[in-house]
Amino acid sequence: RARISADGKLYTCLFASQGLDLKTFMRAKGYHKSKLFDLLAEHWGQRKDRYSELRTEQSEPREKVEMSYIGG
Repeated sequence: RARISADGKLYTCLFASQGLDLKTFMRAKGYHKSKLFDLLAEHWGQRKDRYSELRTEQSEPREKVEMSYIGG
């Protein structure tokens, strides 16, 4: 899951120490939404912070309740 901080940085993992500066990118002259989509796709494809995904792949599947269902 990707998260965007209040200062405009995209974090691809809760454990990430650095984020991608979207605010500066979007405020730059010549910004266009299609360029943002390309940037996001490239950044997501190159990420190395797959800790949660790797941990999930190594464990047994289990039943879970979605956070929205229990008010989280």
